[in-house]
Amino acid sequence: MVEQETVWLTRDAFEKLSNELDHLKTHGRPEVAAKIAAAREEGDLSENGGYHAARDEQGQMEGRIAQLEQMLRTAQVGDAPADPNEVCVGTLVTIAYFDDEDDTETFLLGSREMLALDEEIETHVFSPQSPLGGAVLGAAKGDKVSYKAPNGRNIEVTILDVAPFEG
Repeated sequence: MVEQETVWLTRDAFEKLSNELDHLKTHGRPEVAAKIAAAREEGDLSENGGYHAARDEQGQMEGRIAQLEQMLRTAQVGDAPADPNEVCVGTLVTIAYFDDEDDTETFLLGSREMLALDEEIETHVFSPQSPLGGAVLGAAKGDKVSYKAPNGRNIEVTILDVAPFEG
């Protein structure tokens, strides 16, 4: 059995993804089916570019529908904490690598799906299941934590700031 990863979403993100799913099911499917039917009427399907393009579009759309259904089924919906004292899902975390305050990074502890809805937000996202996300989860400003990078190296970071995500 495959373990399902929980996806953290704001209420707004959940609503936008639900609306996208509804639109794809009610409008997208009939539009693509009509394109396929129209292309089929043109005759020989083996050399019909319009037919193959419509079938590809249908496959991509059905993949997105399945992705949205899975995401919404496993979503944890809530608001980011208004004044977090410690790192939790839905917070922006600023860290310094190797005790070098010049080498810093700010990221959202949560899920990419939140940012995909707002193209103006440019920040990295780490899930709580990632090595870095798991290391900082529950830590507070000023804490030093370490995690094992994919290359096997141990990396130490200092939590410089924790703030609510306002996406």
